[in-house]
Amino acid sequence: MSEKKGPIEVKEKPGVVHYCMCGKSTTLPYCDGKSHEGTGFTPYEYKVEQEEVVRLCTCGQSSNKPFCDGTHMLCP
Repeated sequence: MSEKKGPIEVKEKPGVVHYCMCGKSTTLPYCDGKSHEGTGFTPYEYKVEQEEVVRLCTCGQSSNKPFCDGTHMLCP
């Protein structure tokens, strides 16, 4: 039986964050500023206006990356 991947929930404070899009960062879910070099991926910059909880995709199938849209429920 395969285990479905669910989202990572992160409580963010106001400011700018950079989410990893290559999956190789040593500081996941955030970009470490170097692991994406040569992968063709760039970090996703997100401006947090007020403290909030965000749900980040881990299955890679969301149509709203890097945020979860519930698609993982359909992943094998």
